Amino acid sequence: MEFLTATNVVKQFSNHLALDKVSIAVPENSIFGLLGPNGAGKTTLIRIINQITAPDEGEVQLKGQRIKPSDVAHIGYLPEERGLYKKMKVGDQAIYLARLKGLSRQDALQRLKYWFEKFEITGWWNKKVEELSKGMQQKIQFITTVVHEPKLLIFDEPFSGFDPINANLLKKEILKLRENGATIIFSTHNMGSVEELCDHISLINQSKVILEGQIDELRKTFRTNTYEVSYIGDPAKIKDSLPGNFEIVGDSMNHDMHYARIQSKTTPENNTLIRSLLPIIEIQSFNELIPNMNDIFIRVVEETNSKESVQ
Repeated sequence: MEFLTATNVVKQFSNHLALDKVSIAVPENSIFGLLGPNGAGKTTLIRIINQITAPDEGEVQLKGQRIKPSDVAHIGYLPEERGLYKKMKVGDQAIYLARLKGLSRQDALQRLKYWFEKFEITGWWNKKVEELSKGMQQKIQFITTVVHEPKLLIFDEPFSGFDPINANLLKKEILKLRENGATIIFSTHNMGSVEELCDHISLINQSKVILEGQIDELRKTFRTNTYEVSYIGDPAKIKDSLPGNFEIVGDSMNHDMHYARIQSKTTPENNTLIRSLLPIIEIQSFNELIPNMNDIFIRVVEETNSKESVQ
């Protein structure tokens, strides 16, 4: 079931077409990656979902109904441009933002206490925001984004500025939020995080969706039928023994171990390749090199830009 859909959304700013008939479908209880280069239109779409601005054409639906201003109460949004009131105390700031989301003071205090203890930051409750590091301020904003337990969460570059330990902490919490029933839209340039967290993605480039689908299926679609073999033996024998539809596209050596990257010119044929190698070398490992999302992102964006420049 689709939790949120955008259908043929168009948004024009002066002479700039920010979104050109963009459509996305976010499955319920999923982590959905909204990807694209800077200026592609991602933030504009997020602002439309959040009712900050309206589309010129098309519509956004939440659970099958056209999204309306009151739905914002069920959305948690962590924007890329962070912003807290520097002179306020952390606790007062957190309560204020929780109250804006409809929580009573008592409920806000109870839920904030849970999150502050979880993140081990209770000692900062009475500190001014300006006394906190950038990473600590981001923790506060993450907490105030999720404290009202929204059904839809939108995170725009949530790990920006975090060290690896705190980034990992946030990843675990995001996965728990999905386990507890939230649907999450996750916008980032970090393709490693996309592979760790996302179920589905849409890639926007030059105001249009140019790629969409499940992560695992996309990686299979873009496979290059390339295998890496680590082995002990004579590299010259490999070249002489390869079937005609295979070619060596790279080789190296580390100590006594040889490494060869071998590509099939036609379809995936790993068993054929293994059979041809077994009599002549001692195979230590054999892996297909499936492209990661970073490779796919670069390839698709460059191909699209190349086509646009030709036109």
